[in-house]
Amino acid sequence: MTTTTLAPARHAPDWLILSIACLAQFMVVLDVSIVNVALPRMSHDLHFTITSAQWVVNAYVLTFAGFLLLGGRAADYFGRRHVYLAGIAVFTVASIGAGFAASGSQMVAVRALQGLGGAILSPATLTIIVTTFHGPRLLRAIGVWSAVAGAGGAVGGLLGGILTGLASWRWVFFINVPLGVLAGVAATMYLRELRNKDATAKLDVTGAVLVTGGLAAVIYAVVNTTTHPWGSSETLEWILGGAVLLAAFLYWEARVASHPLMPFRIFRSRPLSTANGVMVLVGGAFFAMWYFLSFYFQYILGYGPVRAGFAFMPMSVGIIAGAQISSRLIARVGVRPLLVVGSLLATVGFYWLSFVQTASGYWASLAPPSFCCAFAMGVLFSPLAAAATAGVDRADAGLASGVLNTARQVGGSIALATLGTVAADRTAALVRAGATGYASARVAGYDRVFVVSAAITLAAFVVSLALPRHVGRHHDEARAPLVEPAG
Repeated sequence: MTTTTLAPARHAPDWLILSIACLAQFMVVLDVSIVNVALPRMSHDLHFTITSAQWVVNAYVLTFAGFLLLGGRAADYFGRRHVYLAGIAVFTVASIGAGFAASGSQMVAVRALQGLGGAILSPATLTIIVTTFHGPRLLRAIGVWSAVAGAGGAVGGLLGGILTGLASWRWVFFINVPLGVLAGVAATMYLRELRNKDATAKLDVTGAVLVTGGLAAVIYAVVNTTTHPWGSSETLEWILGGAVLLAAFLYWEARVASHPLMPFRIFRSRPLSTANGVMVLVGGAFFAMWYFLSFYFQYILGYGPVRAGFAFMPMSVGIIAGAQISSRLIARVGVRPLLVVGSLLATVGFYWLSFVQTASGYWASLAPPSFCCAFAMGVLFSPLAAAATAGVDRADAGLASGVLNTARQVGGSIALATLGTVAADRTAALVRAGATGYASARVAGYDRVFVVSAAITLAAFVVSLALPRHVGRHHDEARAPLVEPAG
């Protein structure tokens, strides 16, 4: 397989290339969680309801999920440097638009554009790592990448609270601008271009539009069940429309597309399929945790944005610790034991969280279970990344990373919509019955969400048992190197 290498004038050490990849991934993951603490004030200024505020998160996550596979293939076809710079540019411009949004509809639109930028950028970061590092160094690099990505999710709550409390919620978007400029300049100066010269540069835009539209329609139906019941004609029409689009996506990919967005052959890899199954489940549970804890801290405990942000600090520590420990253990014990332990820890943590009350103390009732959940998240992400890329040809490195990230985002968006409805229904039922006050009813809704999240992570434990035992002990080298660094 012929390769092409276009190198800028300056040679960069591996640690700098890893830093360039990690900075962009940090930005992408940060933007999912940083808005959570800002949502209450943002909702007030832009006139969102508690339910419709989910679209600030879901508009980003849905376009991210729908176009991630397209972004993964773009990195394979057009080269990691070009795609990285394109993603940084779209993401940074959209961040400026979100910071200046004057209405809810504007915010949702630019958040969708941000998601598109993230979908272009995120797969390129893992492609950079897979095409730069090999053997044991690849495992360590994936561990660092996973830890930074996990830290972005946890630090988002802290940083979002500080920016919202000391400046304005708009700064949770403006903070991306200097980071984006730094990443773009560093990539321009030091990141060498690597791509397959013989690849046919034809992207499956139709497939991306079909899957994004189908997911959006289904999630819109789920979110709106708070005003239109599950059996209503409007809800059923949206669900049916989404199902038709998703069925059309599957048919298009299998029978029509000459260069399918998701070649189903990739799922012949058992480690990849299992990793994606686990990621869909745990990604959904963890997305919901950030969202509901943000509202619990501010609406129930009365925390200001800064204090709410600092309440996420133990979670930041937990994610980083879990990721570092698991990345060091993969070569010794393999991936499967870490997935088993991580999913069981998450189950314990979520079930523990389901006992919170309106007057629960932070250090006694909230910090321990939330740390347990966050630590489990850190334990899981490194082995999931290792499993997803084990045995995959380097020609499909971008595709494999896109599929894994898509699984996380799809799981997160569907779970957030579904669990938001679960919480709202539980709260409304208790208020109608007059059995408790509104604050207690709302907490009961959160408690129900955490019980369901525990069931979801328990299901992830069951799925993880399907992973072959040998995966990860000696990380599989890709069978057909797509690119090699220039000498």
